[in-house]
Amino acid sequence: MQRTKPSAELYIGLMSGTSLDGIDAGLVDFSEKKVRLIAFHYQAFPDKLRAEIHRISQPGQPVLLENYGKLDAQLGCLLAEAALALLDKAKIPASQINAIGSHGQTVYHAPDGRYGFSLQIGDPNRIAEITGITTISDFRRRDIAAGGQGAPLVPAFHQAVFAEPDNITTVLNIGGIANISILNSKQILGFDTGPGNTLMDYWCQQCLNKNYDANGDWGNSGRVNPELLSLLLNDAYFRQPPPKSTGKEYFSPAWLQSKLADVTDCRPEDVQATLCQVTADSIANAVLEYAAVSKQILLCGGGIHNQQLVSMLRKNLPMPLVSTANFGIDPDYVEAIAFAWLARQSFNHQPGNLCSVTGAKTSVVLGGVYPGHSPLINQIATP
Repeated sequence: MQRTKPSAELYIGLMSGTSLDGIDAGLVDFSEKKVRLIAFHYQAFPDKLRAEIHRISQPGQPVLLENYGKLDAQLGCLLAEAALALLDKAKIPASQINAIGSHGQTVYHAPDGRYGFSLQIGDPNRIAEITGITTISDFRRRDIAAGGQGAPLVPAFHQAVFAEPDNITTVLNIGGIANISILNSKQILGFDTGPGNTLMDYWCQQCLNKNYDANGDWGNSGRVNPELLSLLLNDAYFRQPPPKSTGKEYFSPAWLQSKLADVTDCRPEDVQATLCQVTADSIANAVLEYAAVSKQILLCGGGIHNQQLVSMLRKNLPMPLVSTANFGIDPDYVEAIAFAWLARQSFNHQPGNLCSVTGAKTSVVLGGVYPGHSPLINQIATP
């Protein structure tokens, strides 16, 4: 039987990125042409949970299935708690929400080869059961099954909200990994440029026991080491043409340590300065090669708060760099809103991937659906 769409256009996006800092939860209203964020909630990871996720995400790290399963369930509960805290903040009942889009926490991304995969944890069954809201999750693997990279997925959302008909605009998202979306009227292109904050965060934790370099102040106190910079930028990933994607399992602590072994007399703050330069240079090189005619660069993600990094980017790029806040979306909220949008696409049986970005053979509806208890689950649109 054909069912009609619900009149409500409220979705929750849950995002936990490669920086491993915590959960971004956004409540989004799509009932009008302009996307409207109703409420936002941030829930930090407990230190023990963050350390365990980091441990099992390392390449070559043996993982007990028992520990993996418990971590998946624990994170699912935490994601559900974040969604409920968001609704409490917004004073909106769960019964009014169409669906939750949960990215989950990526623990390994290896999309290449015959049996490529991308693995996220954060049990969506727990989210649906605890919140009572239909939950859509596991967004990446359907694109990989269709021959794509499974990433980045945000360019489709960037196109929907930031594209200008007569201009080429590039959106730069700097999370743990950095990615760009090149928006124009002909074909959308997007890919991961390489490390964003992930290596800088790791080095800051190693040397200062801090989760990140606030404002980039520590890195700004050092000097870029030309030898180390050359070794890091010489990685084949940076020369690989798109479609391509990467993660912290590639640009890992082991990857960095292998480069540091060939460098002498490099102070910790100089390493941090050099890592910041690697992020800036790899982003700038990608923009200049594939998006040199962009009218502007829209910045979002946690990296926008690293003043040293933004300063380096401004020196490297000829076009203006502006915050997505200038276009109505806070740079810290973009990805949570994006996964609310992807959930809406899936809810309405619309594709969420762009073949020109991921390399998939065909556009596909993304994610698995885990029904909740809300009456809205009976109103999911059929094709």
